[in-house]
Amino acid sequence: MIEFKNVNLCFGETRIIEDLSFSIKKGEFFCVLGPSGCGKSTTLRLIGDLLKNYSGMITISGMPPSECWQQMAYVFQNPRLLPWKNTLDNAAFGLEMRHPNISKERRNEIALEQLKKVGLGSDIKKMPLMLSGGERQRVSLARALALEPEIILMDEPFSALDPNTRRLLRSQLVQLWQDIGMTIIFVTHDIDEALELGDRVIVLGTRPSKVEKIITPKENRPRNVDICEELRDIKKELILLFEKLAITKVN
Repeated sequence: MIEFKNVNLCFGETRIIEDLSFSIKKGEFFCVLGPSGCGKSTTLRLIGDLLKNYSGMITISGMPPSECWQQMAYVFQNPRLLPWKNTLDNAAFGLEMRHPNISKERRNEIALEQLKKVGLGSDIKKMPLMLSGGERQRVSLARALALEPEIILMDEPFSALDPNTRRLLRSQLVQLWQDIGMTIIFVTHDIDEALELGDRVIVLGTRPSKVEKIITPKENRPRNVDICEELRDIKKELILLFEKLAITKVN
């Protein structure tokens, strides 16, 4: 569904991505893992047509990203809720922007349906300040789901949350993905998170980024790195790889 072929990207004189090639299947939960500053979020922005000045080829369903933006929805690290709108209005805001011809009543119906899926059906009148960090991120996810996208781009959406909330939202996200069947590209620097979520995990190296490793966990979901020997072994390999990359960056 998504393909990168020999993609290169520079910001000024700094080369960010070098000869990056990989593909993502339709309906796949695909994780992009790597140390901070390696180009993970940049890769996501290229898919989402938020960056233009690259060379090489990026296609989505055979077309350039500029022709596919309506297939996609974004979930950022910061929920980016509008503080003057309640939960329901925030969840409906993406629809309002992308499809202004849809009536407010219908937008609210769709948004409410998605809020129920993420467990916030009884909190539709609450303002953002009344919600916990995890609840605000669930509103952000509901806003994305309301667009009925084929692809959801998730940029470290759980990194600012406490470990227990993070684990809960991972479980909810996997269940939603299995129920709906959309393609998810999930950026993270958390090894456990990538191994527990991804059908496949692509590991990017330090800048200029290229593919260091592609991992396909065989453990059935739900996964837990702490209790699965195979995942623990993969985690050890990745820790050593990250250490090697850090040494290379310093040198």
